[in-house]
Amino acid sequence: MQTFDFTTLTAVCSDIRANWLPSRLEQVYQRDRYTISIALRTLKGRGWLEISWHPQAARLHIGDPPPRIPDTFTFSQQLIHQLNGLALVTVEAIAPWERAIDLQFARRPGENALYHLYVEIMGKYSNVILTDASNTIITPARQVNQQKSSVRPILTGQPYETPPSLTGAIPGLSESQQRWQERVSLIPGTIKRQLLKNYRGVSPALVESMLLVADIDPETNTDALKPDDWQRLFARWQEWLQALVNEKFQPAWTSFGYTVLGWDVIEPATDIQELLNRYYTDWLNQQTFSQLRHQLSQRLSNVLEKLRLKAQTFEQRLQESDRADEYRTKADLLMAHLQDWQVGMKEISLPDFETGKSVKIALEPDKNAVQNAQNLYKQHQKLKRARLAVEPLLKEVNAEIEYLEQVEAAIAQIENYQTTEDLQTLEEIREELIQQRYLEDPEYRSRNGSETSNNFYRYRTPGGFEVLIGRNNRQNDQLTFRVAGDYDLWFHAQEIPGSHVLLRLQPGAVPEEIDLQFTANLAAYYSRARQSDQVPIIYTQPKHVYKPKGAKPGIAIYKQERILWGQPQLVKGTRD
Repeated sequence: MQTFDFTTLTAVCSDIRANWLPSRLEQVYQRDRYTISIALRTLKGRGWLEISWHPQAARLHIGDPPPRIPDTFTFSQQLIHQLNGLALVTVEAIAPWERAIDLQFARRPGENALYHLYVEIMGKYSNVILTDASNTIITPARQVNQQKSSVRPILTGQPYETPPSLTGAIPGLSESQQRWQERVSLIPGTIKRQLLKNYRGVSPALVESMLLVADIDPETNTDALKPDDWQRLFARWQEWLQALVNEKFQPAWTSFGYTVLGWDVIEPATDIQELLNRYYTDWLNQQTFSQLRHQLSQRLSNVLEKLRLKAQTFEQRLQESDRADEYRTKADLLMAHLQDWQVGMKEISLPDFETGKSVKIALEPDKNAVQNAQNLYKQHQKLKRARLAVEPLLKEVNAEIEYLEQVEAAIAQIENYQTTEDLQTLEEIREELIQQRYLEDPEYRSRNGSETSNNFYRYRTPGGFEVLIGRNNRQNDQLTFRVAGDYDLWFHAQEIPGSHVLLRLQPGAVPEEIDLQFTANLAAYYSRARQSDQVPIIYTQPKHVYKPKGAKPGIAIYKQERILWGQPQLVKGTRD
């Protein structure tokens, strides 16, 4: 990931000063453990200033509005308590060439600041700290006690101290190429390493892009650089410094991420704030997606393993109970042939009532024939009672397995992160599993149950009909029991976990065979049998699909169905 470096911070602050000062603070919302969003109102409109102290993605930029989930964090509540209604009047650096800025809040422009919100972007040491006018700390995002740092503790009530100064030289336009070259090449090493080591304000991403546009390999040793190489590189160095001084930036997408200097441009960006918001949102969503998908898959695998073992145990007990009649028959035989029993017998062979074949009956030698028969009758009754007790338990476990396999199939369909909808779908699955008590999350914040997303997969059949496909159980229920109309057709893989699929039809519309087959192929593709050549698919009208009383999300029963054979390998993956 590309770090939010000094150059980017300078460009962002320049844009904020130009477009968002002064602005009235209207709201503070904390998105997660590391990120707050501050609602700012100017004469032109309203925006959300996103500030993050994330260890890998600390940053500051105008971002998206926060979700409609209750904010339960105390840091944001403390900020809104102190800053509500005040104006953001100044954005300035704490010290030259430092990735730390001071957001100053006053009653109105031109007045002295009542509060300072210091944003320190320093990797894993990043922090956001609110102080009063005298620089006494009111609240930090991260408390840093003496055990964590004896050099610079950050605690409520203590005076705010600026971060320790960096040790590298300060770049300047007045520095000659000769002096600059001497400093960089004094100790031989790779050019990338020497630039990073000797000067403040440079970052790996900046140096990489600078060397790329100068046509120099980053791993080239300083001793191997030719005069022309040094000249080209110094020209880019000066170009960078000139952009910082003049605050003239050119945001764009590059081959490795983004730039604010117009170097290695793949696609220009019109707005630096939108560029940064999209880049860091996508990166963080990708990380969250991978972690969440692994967590959910692992949890489901563990629970299903235990449930299948339990089901196997119940099935074994049922198989044993199938022998109940065998015990009764043996007892009857023994009672009918009491005269054949002898003291001390461990086994007796008697002819079967119907077939006449010899039946061996194990006996307890210390008991007589009647007592042995009574034991066999008791075993018969015990096994019959076991069946009555085990059958509902097995049914319950199998229903639970069916439900979790449905969830597992939904997760398997979302292999990689591509859009925010992919992450949202996984988050809905996590929320469902928490509500169903398969997961515990102390930081879980419930969404409004009516806010299930409608980001279904969408396709068009050859005949032009729309096909909607649920991406998780909540969406399946939404699709089947709320979205589906009287004229639509409902598809699902037969007795195989998979998505609910809806072929939308207008009154009087009749789908052709090719439309039905296309939809069946999709239902097969979005099922657990995706790798098969052919999958049995049922379809029926939505009015014939029911949710059993007390059933878990995504579970449905149907009637008056017809069957098609879906071919998942024919699905090309192109969606609307």
